[in-house]
Amino acid sequence: MSGETDLKALLAGLQPELDLAIYVFLTVDGEYGDHAGLQPLAAFREREGMTLIVPEDKAMARIEPGTPRFRRLTLTVHSSLEAVGLTAAVAGKLADHGISANVVAAYYHDHIFVGAADADRALQLLGDSWGAGPQ
Repeated sequence: MSGETDLKALLAGLQPELDLAIYVFLTVDGEYGDHAGLQPLAAFREREGMTLIVPEDKAMARIEPGTPRFRRLTLTVHSSLEAVGLTAAVAGKLADHGISANVVAAYYHDHIFVGAADADRALQLLGDSWGAGPQ
């Protein structure tokens, strides 16, 4: 199954779920496997280095004071990677309320990383926005 592509159906079925964990973004040298001890949730290779999204408790030795902390909202609707407008709608809704959205699209779901202090408000906004309550 390739997932939903209809934007109205996607927005009606968002059903965002808030992960209890706190995450940080790190940049590291080397390969993904070199950092398995950090238990990264996700990795992305950029020209400047490897970006890892890591549970805060696994990264304490590598982060500096003031490093932003994030919580993950998972949009439980099964969205297609070819769907048009979902990322823009969600990021736009959060931006309208001063909340940054760092979006990671995976095969089945989109995951939005928001500042830890904004997470509960973001969950409420996305749950209320299009008629689907938060989980």
